[in-house]
Amino acid sequence: MDNHTLVGLAGVLAAAAPVLFAVIGETISERAGVINLSMNGTVLLSAIGGFAVTVNTHSLLLGFLAGMAIGALVALIVAFSSISLHQSQVAVGFVLALACRDLAYFIGNPYVGMQGPRLSSSFLQSFIQSPFVQGHGSNFLVAGLANAAGWAYNLPVLGPLFFRLDLLTYASILAIFLVWAYIFRTRPGLMLQGIGERPAAAYVRGADVNRLRYVYTVVGGAITGLAGPAYSLSVKAGWMGTISGLDGIGWIALSITIFGGWNPLRGAFGAYLFALLQWLGLILQPRLPNIPSQVLQVAPFPLMILTLLLVNIGNAEWVERLLASLPEGTRRVVARILRALRASPPASLGVPFDSE
Repeated sequence: MDNHTLVGLAGVLAAAAPVLFAVIGETISERAGVINLSMNGTVLLSAIGGFAVTVNTHSLLLGFLAGMAIGALVALIVAFSSISLHQSQVAVGFVLALACRDLAYFIGNPYVGMQGPRLSSSFLQSFIQSPFVQGHGSNFLVAGLANAAGWAYNLPVLGPLFFRLDLLTYASILAIFLVWAYIFRTRPGLMLQGIGERPAAAYVRGADVNRLRYVYTVVGGAITGLAGPAYSLSVKAGWMGTISGLDGIGWIALSITIFGGWNPLRGAFGAYLFALLQWLGLILQPRLPNIPSQVLQVAPFPLMILTLLLVNIGNAEWVERLLASLPEGTRRVVARILRALRASPPASLGVPFDSE
């Protein structure tokens, strides 16, 4: 495997990070029983919000915090409208998606084409070259960490693939396992599943269902808010308005959440698959000159929608009839694939809970 391919695959990991944050954030919200359809607008608004804050303060940290604050605020509006006001989560989320998108383009007009700070493309390299390491090179522990980082950075295959990524990419990978462990291996995580599946039973066991739904919706929105600045300050640094290529990412993240069966590990697979399809589109473009470039650029979107369709048709009667007409060997293979893709949403997803 040549170095160019390794760098490209590493780029897939980096490009998937924003989608991962959006998928993980939505997974948390929907596990709590709240559908946040505002994600597409949230990604756009947090992207320009984080970029604008960074440009004006010269602080990447403040830019990412601004993105999280925007995501949390939008999610709070969804939670308040649906939990306290008992309005339709789907309607409120869809309206917010459109409103936030248009607001992002309006706010972003003065920043179109502007260059701003960008997150370092290699966390280990930044660490090695940091003033802290340079100033404490004589310290045994610091020198050992720097040498270990340099060794990992220069590894023949693993170096370009895994050890030359930015901090945000590592954070997205860590978030996958932390959120999975929280949901499926901790007592609060089991309670989170309970308020999304059987809120009445969770309430009987002492859970304040609506308060917890508020908390998890806002937390999920804050994590989703990281997706925007992850684009504008890292993957696609800068702001290009309507041609930024971000419009639609939120809807893809929603579909990947469903494809992932509301499981962070499976959702991560969907995010990486989407990023891989985008990369393959770029690779194949010069090799297939007869195919318009626009076709290859948008191909990952319908392919993900097709995959989402396969997730939801497994229980249909006509699918069962079609499987029955196939040869035995083919039927078993197709049935196994459909079973692997099949996913059921939380039983009380989108259903308001009233303790009275």
